[in-house]
Amino acid sequence: MLDQRRTTNILLLVIVIPLIFYLLKILSFIFIPLISSMFIALLFLPLMRWLGRRNVPRLISIIIVISLVAIGVFIGIELVQLSSKQIMSNNVEFLSKAEVKINDLMTYLQQEFGLEYNTEGNFFAQFFQQENLGSTFDFIRKFLTNILMITFFTILWLSESINMHKVMNNTILKRKHTSIKTFMKIEKDLIKFIKVKFLVSLLTGIFTGLACVFFDVSFPIFWGLFAFLINFVQMVGSFISVILLSIFAFVELDPTSTLFFFIVSISGVQVLFGAILEPIFMGKSFSINVITVLIMLMLWGFIWGIPGLIMAIPITVFVKIILEQFQETKVIASLLSGPERSIKPLKK
Repeated sequence: MLDQRRTTNILLLVIVIPLIFYLLKILSFIFIPLISSMFIALLFLPLMRWLGRRNVPRLISIIIVISLVAIGVFIGIELVQLSSKQIMSNNVEFLSKAEVKINDLMTYLQQEFGLEYNTEGNFFAQFFQQENLGSTFDFIRKFLTNILMITFFTILWLSESINMHKVMNNTILKRKHTSIKTFMKIEKDLIKFIKVKFLVSLLTGIFTGLACVFFDVSFPIFWGLFAFLINFVQMVGSFISVILLSIFAFVELDPTSTLFFFIVSISGVQVLFGAILEPIFMGKSFSINVITVLIMLMLWGFIWGIPGLIMAIPITVFVKIILEQFQETKVIASLLSGPERSIKPLKK
């Protein structure tokens, strides 16, 4: 009888789990803003509690938090505008230089390896077609819609109209004391992750921009901002940043020792902050093994695209902490953490 029940439960899991992921993909326009806003709200919960202890009304506290977020968004917009002005002022000069370099490279590959390449026409013309403007406006519309939804859900989280602790207690854990401790651990670990990731990404962006300035590579503000943003994609972001910036520098710099040292410099920045300082700041108790990171990046990237890549690790941390609370799933949590991590369940 027990074996039949266990088999039935396994079959139900096999059916239900793919269905859940399918619903997450179909309803991504709701779940992406909802989960994103939850992480943003978690980041500001300590500030909300601090203001609450000083008898600041909740409405005023929410206005203060929204104002801080708005200031951050304003600074980001100003940096984007500044980098855009840089790009537009050097647009023609850079494109002509890039056209010559790429034509020379493709001619060399054609002569040496027999690759076919048509040198007639502008290599970059396809990126500036008039018909591509429609997709750009569509992207801007979706982006603004997501921002408004994230703002709305963040206000709900902060005002406790959506109470994460009560949701966990009523649906998953069913034990008040355990749900409180679990929520506190989730909050602590996720806040730690977001703070460290933001700091590491900020330093990566600053030093990448400085490397561009030192080696006289164009658009240092843009590349610093790009390195900052792409670094939120765990592991993959560092490779993308180095590869794209190296290709760009190939156009700007002569293929001599200068180009080599520039690539070494930006690679060193990624290694220093991403591979050395970030694990130190995170600590061993927060470790997730490399295989888990890659699998989760592929899974959530497939389901939610770029937002999924950014939120893959926080979601994994959330799931891992939940799995640690049940005897049946502690083995799975241990596998997610890696062999060096010993699971210490929360005291009930």
